[in-house]
Amino acid sequence: MPTPSLLIVPARFKTGKLYSQIPTSGAGDFTVTRNTAARRFDSAGLVASVASGIPRLDYFTSGGVTGCPALLVEPAGTNLAFHSEIWASGNNWALEAVTRVTGSTSAFLAPDGSFSANALSPTSVSGFHGLYSNSPTQNTYISGTIYTQSAFFKQGTGVAGRYVQLTYTGGGQFTQNGYANFDLQLGTVAVVSGTSADTNRTARIENYGNGWYRCSLTATCNAAGNGIGVLPVLVNASGNTRAQSFSGTVTDTLYGWGAQLETGSVATSYIPTTAGTGSRSADVISVTGAVSGSIGQTEGTIYAEVDVRNFTNSARVIALSDGTGANAINLQLLSPDRIRVTVNLSSSNQADFSAVMPAGVNKLALGYAQNNIALYLNGTSVGTDTSCNIPATNKVDLGSLNGGTILNDRIRAAALYTTRLTNAELATLTTP
Repeated sequence: MPTPSLLIVPARFKTGKLYSQIPTSGAGDFTVTRNTAARRFDSAGLVASVASGIPRLDYFTSGGVTGCPALLVEPAGTNLAFHSEIWASGNNWALEAVTRVTGSTSAFLAPDGSFSANALSPTSVSGFHGLYSNSPTQNTYISGTIYTQSAFFKQGTGVAGRYVQLTYTGGGQFTQNGYANFDLQLGTVAVVSGTSADTNRTARIENYGNGWYRCSLTATCNAAGNGIGVLPVLVNASGNTRAQSFSGTVTDTLYGWGAQLETGSVATSYIPTTAGTGSRSADVISVTGAVSGSIGQTEGTIYAEVDVRNFTNSARVIALSDGTGANAINLQLLSPDRIRVTVNLSSSNQADFSAVMPAGVNKLALGYAQNNIALYLNGTSVGTDTSCNIPATNKVDLGSLNGGTILNDRIRAAALYTTRLTNAELATLTTP
């Protein structure tokens, strides 16, 4: 197997820079632009902050930390939920038949390692038991916009400490009345339901280790107006309906932390807030100029290993270009489950094909030469093109094309070769 002309396995960095392993001259070092702090999952298994311009080496795997980090690349995001960590009356939260306490024992250790988790218990009354952010200052919902709310939860004691429900405001903005129930003992989504069809209603649960799960619910607003934000509901059975009434057991306890409400169809990395909203800038990661010597201009190979969790429309994993979309070779994700190859020369489409790709860690290799393109996925050929001209390029983008639609996922490694590897080599390179 030939040696790559460019190799990036996320490891060494400084502010504004992600160093490549090959070449060693610095011509392959990527510029990192993000003008806000942002969160990642660190090697200690905690949700941790990194400063602006620092690439996010993320160690998240379901249930804990294993192996090497991946490069987390995300679009800009805004958390619309106020006081994301302290869910208390007077902090823009309203508690309905729920009591809240804090403490300094291990049970109160939040996913960021601080003693800031909220212990929530139902009162003994028969009725709705829940709490909601953005009260009395409400969020402005926009009709037709997809929203995702999320929060971290940990099982405590009793049945109301095992199950939790997320739902949206009942003020008329989400007339489908969607909700999801989560089982924190099994780590599963128990119910996703609503009163009318909504093609964008989905729920997800992710294991963050130490008993913590991040639960999320996505739905579409179908009537503009103001309404409350994140709405966790205590429930006492996996099959409870939306905001179901029950007589609470005061010794039941559920732990919660890190509430987030944002636009879009996935929960992005956690953005903390206090008395207002909080924002995170996009990760834009690229190298241009002298790197052209590491790019095969008439023939070459692109390799990427990517941890796919969020299929979003036309988000690039890696792109070679001349700084425009007119001359570019792209590997990109397509919703709901596809990898796509496009090649443009002087704005003329030269190749465009796609293949099904599973969620999880995938290895991709695209060999390209005139009239000879092949894409291999996890050791198998999944697409070819035999009528294609190759553009000259001098820029490499990770997770976007010139800062356009951002990947919203994790890149574990990327490499370039200045030759078009044989099909046998492409198969070997991508075999898990």
